[in-house]
Amino acid sequence: MSGVVAVGVDGSASSLTAVETAAREARLRGAALRVVHAWMWPAMHVPLGPSPMGPPEGGLRGMVDRLVAEAVERARATAPDVDVSHVVVTGEPLTVLEAQSRAAELVVVGSRGMGGFVGLLVGSTAAHLAAHGRCPVLVVREQPQDAGPVVVAVDGSTAGDRAVEFAFAEAALRKAPLVALHAYTNWNAPLPSPQDPSAPDANPPGALARAEERLLAEALAGHRERCPDVVVEHRTVHGGPRETLIEASRSAQLMVVGARGRGGFAGLLLGSVSQSLLHHAHCPATVVRGTDGSH
Repeated sequence: MSGVVAVGVDGSASSLTAVETAAREARLRGAALRVVHAWMWPAMHVPLGPSPMGPPEGGLRGMVDRLVAEAVERARATAPDVDVSHVVVTGEPLTVLEAQSRAAELVVVGSRGMGGFVGLLVGSTAAHLAAHGRCPVLVVREQPQDAGPVVVAVDGSTAGDRAVEFAFAEAALRKAPLVALHAYTNWNAPLPSPQDPSAPDANPPGALARAEERLLAEALAGHRERCPDVVVEHRTVHGGPRETLIEASRSAQLMVVGARGRGGFAGLLLGSVSQSLLHHAHCPATVVRGTDGSH
């Protein structure tokens, strides 16, 4: 734990909603909040100050000062007891926020920023940061609710174990129940070994379902011992992971998912299930990469 929650701001309504969420996250953790704005204009060698004929508060520098001040004010109004600082860093947003993630325990961003294309549900910065961030990345699409469980996607993969650990900690912080959700289909779950070796294709009815229930229980075992006060619901669903998780997000206060899971293609930093949640979840979604920082 670094004791810092960082939030990216660009003046958009989405980023201001992210600031409010980040302020609450910092208060939950007893952490400081850092408001971060990535400023690309100096690298483009354009005038930053007011024009000779304009007001003294005009120009790009004045615009940035105002949007950062608004974000800081919004954060302090949301969580007056949180220590709020701000920084304006010259650079492209993804590069700046990825650097901030190296020293933060959580980075919060809005799902859409300034200049987003109509029809895109998640901006490029949010999607790329979820894939490259060095700490968990919380993407805010809608105004979060305080009620409801924390829902974590469990697939039994090594990469997903860090997400389970994070979800238990989040449920404990919020004093909320945890729903451990494992969704599978006949196509994405390996068939269990047949009980009768002489009949390699024979499995009794329900064998696949029981195997997936065991997978879920085993994935949670060690974490439950470390967080005994968290009430956990095991939920195994025969259905598409994306559709199942998006539906579960309707009643959740937070979704947690690993960046990559079982069956992911080598070289992809963000899996299809994680991307779907960023685009369609009805509550904030946190993407957690593996302990090695790569997946």
